Amino acid sequence: MEIDYILPHALVGEQQRLALMSKLLDPLHHRLLESVGLKKGSQCLEVGSGNGSISQWMSKRVGSSGHVVASDIDLQYMKGLGRSNLEVRPLNILKERPEFNKYDLITARAVLHHIGNPGIGIRNMVQALKLGGALLSIEPDFLAAIATTPPPLHSFWEGWLKWSQSVGVDYFIGRKMPDLLVAAGLQEVAGEGTTEIYPGRSLWAEYWLDTIRELKDRLLESGYISSHDLDCFERSYSDPDAWTSAITFVATWGKRPG
Repeated sequence: MEIDYILPHALVGEQQRLALMSKLLDPLHHRLLESVGLKKGSQCLEVGSGNGSISQWMSKRVGSSGHVVASDIDLQYMKGLGRSNLEVRPLNILKERPEFNKYDLITARAVLHHIGNPGIGIRNMVQALKLGGALLSIEPDFLAAIATTPPPLHSFWEGWLKWSQSVGVDYFIGRKMPDLLVAAGLQEVAGEGTTEIYPGRSLWAEYWLDTIRELKDRLLESGYISSHDLDCFERSYSDPDAWTSAITFVATWGKRPG
């Protein structure tokens, strides 16, 4: 089993896109990490660290008495992160189990929707928690794309979701996460959803334009999305007077009993 990102790090422009995602999502992630118990002295693991921005931030919060491991299947964007309490290491959460009973807090953002059997990844993370340790997951749910977008974008998003399913990406995993955490044995499970509403030319619009441009050829070749769909998307996301929404980020957390 492999984690197969639809936008691998090798793509031209991927580092810039990840930096934009960090700018958009890191503030939410910071708040949630503090709410689930990040503190000085914590032993932490981030799964799927990308460019390492969250792990860097956590390493400052846990201080010299704490420790943070930043992990990913591809480490090229975390070169030179080095801090005395920040370790960078490769990890495929489907194939490898982190240290048993090691961490006070484990977090993963936008990773599990790429995994055919996310339950395996969740169980591997749960086993790495100390008794009483917390797992925080942030994953997408695309209900907004089919419920609130303007009519001209409906065809695009319907095609996008069909294509995503065909390549093994579950863009509706967000709503499934509470059940998955409970099934993995976590207690005190809770969650919340954050849905951004934004105009064309905003940072969120820029993020999606960059993403769709990277995937344009694959989308057209799939037959799920037409040139007309892409043109409608480009016009809408380039129009500062066109407001829309596409994605809800569902944060879910729970504690290992003990």
